[in-house]
Amino acid sequence: MKLVSKSVKETRLFAKKFAKEILKMPNLMVLSLEGEIGVGKTTFTQGFAEALGIKEKVQSPTFVILKIYDIPKSRKNLIHVDAYRLQAKDFKALGWRGFINPPAGRPQNIILVEWGNKIKNILPKNTTRIIFKHSQTPNERIVFIQ
Repeated sequence: MKLVSKSVKETRLFAKKFAKEILKMPNLMVLSLEGEIGVGKTTFTQGFAEALGIKEKVQSPTFVILKIYDIPKSRKNLIHVDAYRLQAKDFKALGWRGFINPPAGRPQNIILVEWGNKIKNILPKNTTRIIFKHSQTPNERIVFIQ
């Protein structure tokens, strides 16, 4: 699937619609957000989190690596990860398996991984890739969902 976003507002709107569909799914969902710096990965995540009812300010977790948000009125968490400066072995040390396979009775997770292409060998096979690309037109982004 291919979309064209002409503004930050459109990227957030797309993310909100996408989040509402994902929230209906009963199991884990991993989204790999891919693309150059400044292409819209964090903007997408902000719209996504807002649609889930998260009130906290969502910023890229570049320096903290990951941030966990409780999704109101659900038994799910949103986990926002930044893999820009890390390797797969670093995620294993952080307990990555526990995030993608939470123990019985624990909340299910929706995981958004900025720079997921850097750790693709440890992402679940059913990971949805969202690839952002700059367009020739300023502020316009081309978004591919795979």
